[in-house]
Amino acid sequence: MRRILVGSAALLLLAGSTLAAPMRPATGPDLTFTGRVTEAGSGQPIAAARVSIVGTRHGAVTGADGAYHLVVPRTSLPGRQVLLRAEMTGYVAASRSMAVTDADVVTAHFQLAAVVIALEAVVVTSADVTVSKRAEASAGAMAASPAALYAPPPVPAHPGHPRQEWNREQYALIEENGFLAVRHNPLSTFSIDVDRASYSNVRRFLLSGRRPPRDAVRIEEMINYFPYDYPEPRGPHPVSVTTEVADAPWRAGHKLVRIGVQSPRIDLRAMPPSNLVFLVDVSGSMQSPDKLPLVKQSLRMLVEQLRPQDRVALVVYAGAAGLVLDATPGSERERILDAIERLEAGGSTAGGAGIRLAYEVARRNFVRGGNNRVILATDGDFNVGASSDAEMIRLVEEKRREGTFLTVLGFGTGNLQDAKMEQMADHGNGNYAYIDNLLEARKVLVQEMGGTLLTVAKDVKLQVEFNPARVQAYRLIGYENRLLAAEDFNDDAKDAGELGAGHCVTALYEVIPVGVRTDVQIRGVDSLRYSTPPPSAARQTGELAFVKIRYKLPDSETSRLLDHAVRETRRGPSPDFEFATAVAGFGMLLRESEHRGTLTLDQVIRLAERSRGEDPQGYRADFIRLARRFGELGGGHDRHPPGDEGR
Repeated sequence: MRRILVGSAALLLLAGSTLAAPMRPATGPDLTFTGRVTEAGSGQPIAAARVSIVGTRHGAVTGADGAYHLVVPRTSLPGRQVLLRAEMTGYVAASRSMAVTDADVVTAHFQLAAVVIALEAVVVTSADVTVSKRAEASAGAMAASPAALYAPPPVPAHPGHPRQEWNREQYALIEENGFLAVRHNPLSTFSIDVDRASYSNVRRFLLSGRRPPRDAVRIEEMINYFPYDYPEPRGPHPVSVTTEVADAPWRAGHKLVRIGVQSPRIDLRAMPPSNLVFLVDVSGSMQSPDKLPLVKQSLRMLVEQLRPQDRVALVVYAGAAGLVLDATPGSERERILDAIERLEAGGSTAGGAGIRLAYEVARRNFVRGGNNRVILATDGDFNVGASSDAEMIRLVEEKRREGTFLTVLGFGTGNLQDAKMEQMADHGNGNYAYIDNLLEARKVLVQEMGGTLLTVAKDVKLQVEFNPARVQAYRLIGYENRLLAAEDFNDDAKDAGELGAGHCVTALYEVIPVGVRTDVQIRGVDSLRYSTPPPSAARQTGELAFVKIRYKLPDSETSRLLDHAVRETRRGPSPDFEFATAVAGFGMLLRESEHRGTLTLDQVIRLAERSRGEDPQGYRADFIRLARRFGELGGGHDRHPPGDEGR
């Protein structure tokens, strides 16, 4: 039995907040609605609440601070009076009638009262234990918690086997990098990676009460999920390089070297015109709430950011591929939103035909000097038609060379083809993100829109040369599927990662200084007959390593080079360095890495708490809560049972 008890104060609206002050005469066709949504009583901000104009498609989602920002054309409003509505699961929705004046900005704050839910005979399962309990809880509090915001629905049952858990998710095997002897392997070369899908996917597993498969944990993507305060590029290069050295917290005597790469943060209004083609999987596997319905909500957020000079087309695929909306200017927002709203799931999955059609639409509307991109939204299933990995890769590489890039957005549970989706994005000069909730959609498609949609440097490679007089061995943490041969660094024909506007990339090396005794296994070869000891210059310099970066401008096929020396200083690690170290350590615990040394989950949490900093978006606080959730599942203390991969 379930009872819903609503208090008499169902909703509260802040008085005197109708109009922003001071007011200015209208200077353009757009009107901005702004304000904050908070919880009645506590005053705490409510994240992921939706504020919409009733009777229209216009809406916005609040951020971690509860703030919303909704820009709408005046001509699309129903009249001189509009009804604003704020709603969030677990709260009583609030509505407010607002007068449309000649002002540019209208401000309306909302306070939502939590719904009190009484739960009886709730079955709670943990491992092999099943108990019944009665509990009363505030649904509002639950909805406002990160666990409730991020928690996905259970894995769906296969139609043919309703009582069995259906899970076709696939992840590429990861063999962790080991320690290499500098004397025989002085160069470490890899392609940058700005994908962040692994972190949100790991979050999905943990918040649903399951450990993630080991191969779903890509440590570099977890580290790069978080923004860091690297300096803006200056001079002729669109990237800056920052390095730092500190002690490794999990093994005495070892050091960590942090390499940070930052691209310029740009004003989105100054971006070149965009030619976007939304390619949406509407097959039968996309019916669950965390798939097509979430895709539609996510794309609406992106549409709200479009400018008149941008153009959007919509292609779908199921049993066959079809063009739902041809290229449409961003000024026709209602028409684009209507096309998205009409999408429904059903049928099999002709992924190959859909991608070909999307690229053809992008070619017809190609903007020279603009951002030409296909944005694929899917659970990753391509089971009908041209679907071989090799054929897909050849297609996206061909279109990449023609100037149309690919962004891949993954959705849902039980069917995620993670390895295939990551590979497609990598070869399509794009990025791969996993969207598990509206907050993640807002992060990827609104807050990080420049990095998601605008490439400022392509084929970005790093090569680190370690000084054998200072370092005896090193290990690159993560990037296992991004490693390159040393010769690939100077080969401009070799594909590598792309860097979007405002993106930062972090790489961590664990190094063993010369003279430090260690029990780790160092890979090497027998002594070489003709090898020579390090030159005297190497012994005298204070450099631990030398970093080189090669990249190409988006419209060029010739690489450029910049370099940076890594020196150890007496300064302690920065908060950003400590937090990145905590994330790397958490990834090693999730993978039960042989390199985690003496690290414990408590150490990870303490390190993250100490380096949390201002955290305006709340990402670091959510990481700390996620680490604690892992501890509640027994993580950091025991091992996976034999054969258990967290599913």
